[in-house]
Amino acid sequence: MGANASTQLEKEITADHVLADEHFYGLINFGNTCYCNSVIQALYFCKPFREKILQYKQQSKKFGGQRDNLLTCLADLFVSIANQKRRVGTIAPKRFVTKLKKENDLFDNFMQQDAHEFFNYLLNAISETLIEDLRRESQKNSVSGKRETSQSNGPAQSVSENETSTQKTWIHEIFQGTLTNETRCLNCETISSKDEDFLDLSVDVQPNVSITYCLRDFSNMETLCGDQKYYCENCCSKQEAQKRMRIKKLPRLLALHLKRFKYVEQLNRYTKLSYRVLFPMELRLFNVRDDATNSDRLYDLVAVVVHCGSTPNRGHYITLVKSHSFWLLFDDDIVDKIDEAALEDFFGLSDYNAPKNSESAYILFYQARE
Repeated sequence: MGANASTQLEKEITADHVLADEHFYGLINFGNTCYCNSVIQALYFCKPFREKILQYKQQSKKFGGQRDNLLTCLADLFVSIANQKRRVGTIAPKRFVTKLKKENDLFDNFMQQDAHEFFNYLLNAISETLIEDLRRESQKNSVSGKRETSQSNGPAQSVSENETSTQKTWIHEIFQGTLTNETRCLNCETISSKDEDFLDLSVDVQPNVSITYCLRDFSNMETLCGDQKYYCENCCSKQEAQKRMRIKKLPRLLALHLKRFKYVEQLNRYTKLSYRVLFPMELRLFNVRDDATNSDRLYDLVAVVVHCGSTPNRGHYITLVKSHSFWLLFDDDIVDKIDEAALEDFFGLSDYNAPKNSESAYILFYQARE
């Protein structure tokens, strides 16, 4: 970030007393790590996530010192940003990136990576670490419990491996929602439903539509016929059926992934769909079941990961975040304040004859209004 731009942003922020405790730090890019920087910035400005990461750092001492994993590296990075003396600046997430490349070969190269794949990997890696912590804690308690019960002759309680693997962590508390997959046999009218949990929703995109349209389309009734016929347990045979997906439990933090990369058989490669997709500042979900919990939940847009470029393999990721009442754009180590109206520039291309270097929203983060 240029010294002048940095000083100017710092002046604006210092003048705004609401932002007294906020820090805005660009992240240095190590060759191809914009996919990683963009997701980290989005998550840093998702308040519930940041609070849990900072809490984890404080609590991790009780697990016998600092262990080296992606979660502890991310916690160190968040603490480092939060404790900087200056409000604005740059920081190098070197330890985190080194650990990421060591943990997963997919990211250990200088090729263009997918921010959505990284986001999924990170949430799952954090969740696994938290479950491992619970397991260790329970084993420790079990050992001390056995010592006590050998003196009192009562039964010792311990948590089995199966129990910890199904345990919910704060990742699930924040990001997890539940979908219900309903299938109605058109022969006997029997409806079967199956619930499945999600940490984010991936939706198809079309030209000149809105996010609400994409979500409605995601939940539209689909007829299963021909080769796609459904095996009905009641009829004991394959039948034509209607199927749809609806939301049963709404997450606290809704991550929406726009499926902008599509495999085109004629071209034998993936291509980017730079379609214009409108995303509102406030969102209410309409594709929910009647018995859904918090069905009228209202969401506020807090962060957007944007893909810049015309193809999946050549491009760049940046992030838009909302902090209190204003928006910022993070482009690796560069941080700029932007007007809310400028967010429209990231909807995508409405005219397919326009220059193809499109900057289009790729992952949207909506936080439930408490």
